[in-house]
Amino acid sequence: MIGRTFVDTNIWVYTVDDGEPDKQIRAREVVAPGSNADLVVSAQVLGEFYVTVRRKFAIAVSDEQAAALVDRLRRLPVVAIDADLVSAGIANAHSWQLSYWDALIVTAAQLSECEMVMSEDLAHGRTYGSIRIENPFL
Repeated sequence: MIGRTFVDTNIWVYTVDDGEPDKQIRAREVVAPGSNADLVVSAQVLGEFYVTVRRKFAIAVSDEQAAALVDRLRRLPVVAIDADLVSAGIANAHSWQLSYWDALIVTAAQLSECEMVMSEDLAHGRTYGSIRIENPFL
């Protein structure tokens, strides 16, 4: 993996998901320091990550642990969600035939000049504008 890469929520969630050990290993590999990528997230990803790790697992991550994990993710470049990004996300959702939330991810990646979005939720190999989708678990 080379270049500026937007990392979707699901990849970050798998880094702490002991219930999916194979995906956990792979997720940790792709986000590890030295992975040759400049990683980017958005405020949307931070919020989704916090909520998901607090609720998804059989034994939920504590509030303190989840907040500490979000603080670590905040060290990456974080795309703010503002009115202009929301408007662009809405337009892109329509033109790309994506859900608003997925379009907002891709739009944030474009805004931050990423080459790709790393996600399990979007179609692997698909491009949206200048953004290529990669599913690291395939």
